[in-house]
Amino acid sequence: GCDASILIDSTAQKQSEKAAGPNQTVRDFDLIDQIKTALEAACPSRVSCADVIALATRDAVALSGGPTYPLPTGRLDGLTSNVNDVNLPGPTMPVSSAFAQFFRPKGFTLNEMVTLLGAHTVGVAHCAFFQDRASNFQGTGKPDPTMDPALAGTLRRTCSASNNPTAFLDQNTSFVVDTSFYRELTVKRGVMQIDQELATDPSTSAMVAGFARSESSFRQSFAAAMVKMGSLVGKGGEVRKSCRVFNPKSPVSGGARPPPVATAPRRPPVVQPAPGRPRPPVVRPRTPVPSTRRPVVSPHPPAVKPRPPVLRPRSPAVSRAPPPKSGGKKNVPKTNAKNVSKTKGIQKKKPGKGN
Repeated sequence: GCDASILIDSTAQKQSEKAAGPNQTVRDFDLIDQIKTALEAACPSRVSCADVIALATRDAVALSGGPTYPLPTGRLDGLTSNVNDVNLPGPTMPVSSAFAQFFRPKGFTLNEMVTLLGAHTVGVAHCAFFQDRASNFQGTGKPDPTMDPALAGTLRRTCSASNNPTAFLDQNTSFVVDTSFYRELTVKRGVMQIDQELATDPSTSAMVAGFARSESSFRQSFAAAMVKMGSLVGKGGEVRKSCRVFNPKSPVSGGARPPPVATAPRRPPVVQPAPGRPRPPVVRPRTPVPSTRRPVVSPHPPAVKPRPPVLRPRSPAVSRAPPPKSGGKKNVPKTNAKNVSKTKGIQKKKPGKGN
């Protein structure tokens, strides 16, 4: 019950803890459902069913006259619920065996075991758990000698019905959380054998007597033991949306978030053409991919073709006459006679007369 596994409903394929024999007297599951529904409407997926049980139990104890106590929250709901996992002390188990097998492995002391069994002050049990004590103890055909004869007669009448009815484990103040349960044990009015042996076993009899005398001692011990028992939860779990079923399984188990996955950048949306029109091609730029191929080097270098000569036009050369030679005849260019005769200041000489 510490991880709310008792609230899971059985299925056609698997029975849950709710179907176990010791849990057949657990009632009012619909009340837990109402509380959870109200919580989900106010703050979804924040308060676990395990916290609902712990807080509802604390308040029910206080409303029944018992102590109230501060209670830490933050529990997670269990992820499994198997009928075969229900392992509670049997009604005829000796005190020493119950402590060694069930309480000590969980870190509880013997005093805490006696304190927690005091919750039977408002408990009930089916006749199948104690009927032999009232009529045929260990096959003797007689009641258990450690049971008050008046109580044995009352229980025989209660269990005469064929539908396995229930009886209160505290026949005095059945609806009040007080020390009446321990006082009943001191006068042999314990209904179940394991309860009655708390008052007769040497290791626990003094504790029973102490709680029977001191209401304040029981209230203090009971509050501390309830807080401790409500802390027996594991690290894994979930916050159920409905206390009767597990949450749908996610791709990653344990409630853990999946690791981030690197994704490619989103492509721009493609606008669909109007009906009857051809769809235009979508051109997407290609991302250049660096080549990983190594260049192939040829052992023979390619032949280099000679570059053709560049022809440029030459500038016209300026002809210059060579200088005259000393002592020689000057080179006089030939003159056209017609041109000379026409030139002013030049006369033609007559032949035959010297100067």
